[in-house]
Amino acid sequence: MDNTRFFILLAVMVITTYLIRAVPFILFRKKIENRKIKAFFDYIPYTVLSAMTFPAILYSTDSIIAAAGGFFVALFLSYKKKSLLVVAIGTCLATFILSFALHMAGSL
Repeated sequence: MDNTRFFILLAVMVITTYLIRAVPFILFRKKIENRKIKAFFDYIPYTVLSAMTFPAILYSTDSIIAAAGGFFVALFLSYKKKSLLVVAIGTCLATFILSFALHMAGSL
């Protein structure tokens, strides 16, 4: 990639990132009192993080089945209020075991 294209892409990224952060300050000069708007702005970071993370989860391995299995193990362990370390280790182990089992079975 040449420098010109890199700096154009960098400028587009900076502008879009700045606009996302600046527009609420421009539109809402007073403190936001509306509960729905406050909730909307509170949940935006979680929504964006989820939208970026979920596809990466499914395509992190050669097998979408193994990745989905690891995802469900993560959901289950999180639902049981396990610590982040336990969820991460359990998810990695489940994905590894499922990938190994599918590879040994020859289905994928």
